[in-house]
Amino acid sequence: MLLAMLKENRHTLKLAAPMIAGQLGQMMMGWADTIMAAKIGVVQLAACSFAVMVFHVFFVSGFGLISSVSIRVSHAYGANQPRQAGEVLLAGIVMALLAGFAMVGLIHLALPWLPLLGQDPLVLQEGRGMLLLLGWSVVPALLNIVGKDFSESLSRPWLPFWIMMGGVALNVLLNWLFIYGNWGMPRLGLTGAGLGTLLARVVVVVVLFAALFRGRAYRPYIVRTISRKTLVRQVASLFRLGWPSSFHLLGEVGLFAAATLMMGWLGATALAAHQVAITCAATAFMFPLGLALAVTVRVGQSVGAGEHHRVRPIAFGAIGMGLVSMATFALVFIFGGGWIAGRFVDDPAVASLTATLLMVAGFFALFDGTQIIAMGGLRGLADVRIPMIIIYIAYWGVALPSGYWLAFRGGWNAPGIWMGLLVGLFCASGAILARFCHSSRRPVDSAVSREAAKIY
Repeated sequence: MLLAMLKENRHTLKLAAPMIAGQLGQMMMGWADTIMAAKIGVVQLAACSFAVMVFHVFFVSGFGLISSVSIRVSHAYGANQPRQAGEVLLAGIVMALLAGFAMVGLIHLALPWLPLLGQDPLVLQEGRGMLLLLGWSVVPALLNIVGKDFSESLSRPWLPFWIMMGGVALNVLLNWLFIYGNWGMPRLGLTGAGLGTLLARVVVVVVLFAALFRGRAYRPYIVRTISRKTLVRQVASLFRLGWPSSFHLLGEVGLFAAATLMMGWLGATALAAHQVAITCAATAFMFPLGLALAVTVRVGQSVGAGEHHRVRPIAFGAIGMGLVSMATFALVFIFGGGWIAGRFVDDPAVASLTATLLMVAGFFALFDGTQIIAMGGLRGLADVRIPMIIIYIAYWGVALPSGYWLAFRGGWNAPGIWMGLLVGLFCASGAILARFCHSSRRPVDSAVSREAAKIY
């Protein structure tokens, strides 16, 4: 088993490296917004945290729906069914457009109700313009995920990576222009950050799909025509696989959104510190997340090819690599949290609280990394419904009540909220890992064959 894991690790790392780098590229957009907002002031940084939190609740719901694209395309690739992969791409585009515009509408409907969340009125006022523009960026962001997942599932991860890097550089430039009013542009503050992100995401998705539909390497997988009946059935197939992942991710991001709201009840300093700390923790999380994406693709390809004996070595090898990477970040956060905080903010109170939160983040990073990689293996097996239930129990039944009690009843304030997250992630990690051990014991039929039977 150990030799098989080491052998599979080499192939997993080869696929995961650009995925990890691409996820870090996504995070760089968050870094740019956070660092640039921090230079304006503490209220603006808190408003940025609030706007990003609300945006992610809606974005992740759409992202979960289209996550089934990587499952279906990797199964089709493993089964050597290129047309099936191309049909899934078209269905994914339709799904992304439907979900994206639905999310935009929901964000607009939610705006009048935001004061009910108990946030500082100044924070709401500062973050409104940024939130609206981030909302419209959901559409190109979801389309970008479809194209990226399609390319990565064909074991071609570098194209979306380089395009994403270009998008990050463009986003930073646009932020610099519109936040501060450089080169004669209007000084828009946080609204400028939202505008820069929207424009950068539009450019990224146009370039990515132009490359996919014109690239020679993708020609065998590109479908130019498809019947309406087949398209509807493909969309329905993606929805069947995607909705549990959507609720799963909604439960996860909803937990962190609730934590952000509770931080807002403690004041702008707590909310600003939370934004910096969660940005750092999320950056570290990109390493196991990239491994998890690679595991989903490689497990899906193995299932499609009928090579179930490779599933466990692929996943367990990746979990081992994830633990090593997250242990490294844990040490950095625990012993270097103060230095990191100082690189983001000048306010002493915010920096001190950020360092404390990063110490807690160092511990829960270990459990978070394990559960996301095990979850990647389950997605490759198309096992998505039971894990969704596990996440809701661990996060909403354990993490949130624990965090609330420790913060507001136990007197721990902001660190208490993060301690609650630590407890919930510990429970989720153990249960998800146990579920993967159970599901991976028995061979499964190729999911692409089952879905093809329903479609054709």
